[in-house]
Parts: sequence; C-alpha cells; structure tokens
Amino acid sequence: MMTTVKESKQKKFRSVKAQKLTSTIFSHIALVILSIIWLYPILWIVLSAFRVEYRDGYLVSTVVGHYFPKSYGLENFRILFANADGNNPFTQWFINTLIVSFFTFILSTLLTLSVAYVMSKIRFKARKKFLGIAIILGLFPGFMSMIAIYYILKSINLTGTLFALILVYSAGSGLGFYVAKGFFDIIPNSLMESAKLDGATNSQIFTKIILPISKPIIIYTALLSFIGPWMDFIFAKVILGTNRNMYTVAVGLYEMMYGEQVSSSRFTIFAAGSVIVAIPIV
Repeated sequence: MMTTVKESKQKKFRSVKAQKLTSTIFSHIALVILSIIWLYPILWIVLSAFRVEYRDGYLVSTVVGHYFPKSYGLENFRILFANADGNNPFTQWFINTLIVSFFTFILSTLLTLSVAYVMSKIRFKARKKFLGIAIILGLFPGFMSMIAIYYILKSINLTGTLFALILVYSAGSGLGFYVAKGFFDIIPNSLMESAKLDGATNSQIFTKIILPISKPIIIYTALLSFIGPWMDFIFAKVILGTNRNMYTVAVGLYEMMYGEQVSSSRFTIFAAGSVIVAIPIV
C-alpha cells in the first residue's frame, strides 16, 4: 500500500516537472521569436547606416540590396555631417535637440520631484482633490492639447523657437509625479519630524534630507525627462514650423525622408542619422 502511494507521488511529481519543463521551453521559444522580431528592424537600420555601395563610380544610398551589406564604411556619416545639399543641417538639428533636452530635463526633474514631495509629505485641504484631478488628466494623451498650445504660443510670438519647446515639455511635467510620490511615501515621516524639531523648514528638509537619499528616483526622473524631448516628434513638428535650422533631430530626419524632396536614395543617410540619435539614449 505504501509503495503504491509512493509511486503515485513520484508519477505526480514527474508530471508536474514535465509540465514546468514544457512551459519553460515554449516560453523561451516565444521570447526568442519576439526578440528576433524586435531586433530585426534595429539591426537593419544599423547595417544600413554602414552600408557602402558604388555603381559606376558613384556612392549609392538605397534600401534595396542584401540584408548584410557587401561592403561597410563611414561614408553615410560623412555625408550626413557634411550637409552636401545644404538643406539638411544635421549638426544644427543635433545641437538644437541637445539644448531642448538638457534644459527640459533640469526643469522637469525639479518640478516633478517638488510636486511629488508636496503630495507625499505635506498635508493640505485640496490635496486629495488635486490627486484625483491629476489622475484624470493623466488619462488623456498630451497631444490632445496640441492645437490649443500652438495658438497660445502663437499669440505671444513664441512659435518656431526652442524656448517654446522647452516651455511646453517642462510645463506639464509636474503631473507625472506619481512614481516619485510612491518612492517618497516609503521614506519614514520620523526623519521629517526630527528635522522640524531642529528648526528645519520644508525646503531644507527636501534639499538636505529627502533628495540625498532619493538618488534612484532622481536618476529615473531625469532619464525620462531627457528621453521625452529627445525623441518627441509631434509637438516639435507643430511648434517649430518650417525653419529647417530650428528643427530637432526627429523632425529633421522625417523631413529628410518624407519632406518636399522625397528620395529613397537618402535612406542609408537617414539610417546613419538614426544611429547617431540613438547613441545618447543608449
């Protein structure tokens, strides 16, 4: 009787183990397939950026050809930065994007962390109402306000400027405070109470106690604040207008491929620009 029960348990154990093994195998196969699907276009762009093909003695920039280039080189990058046609100043676009992203990440980080600290550690009458309003507003995508923002900026003559982009990206950043608030919530209130007994103000507590022990959330907030403006296309396209010297890299590369002078021969140059754009993010 005991032997039968033992064998039954062993069979059940083997069955569970086999099911887990099968599940693990299928999960890994699915992950490998998804990874290939995700990495395929990225690898294609990178290989295209270094693709160098010549026909009749001239460099050809084309999407047609083998997946792996027959020859590699930096010619596409040289053409990109040289601005051979004088109409695609990539270097200026890169500098513009860097300026916008740098100032935005400073302002946005300060605003987001400040609002998160207030919502987490300071109690006031309208606090719960504000939290509810912030959740509701967060349900709507930002581009829904694009037309209104454009006409507001136009009325004060700020359209077509990098300052307008910095203002737009930074102004609404405070509503993205929920992740930082969650981090501040786990910081013991006893630290604040002790500091207040010693005569510290809320601003001193925030800068000298809260921020020094909140490096992970500061880095997280700063990275998101930088990446957003660096990769944004919609607001930059609407606000910057038609002055090509004021474009960011997202708008500039789009215009290079799909603007008035459309040409598939620019694809490898576009790919080189995409690789350059990805470097700061990586």
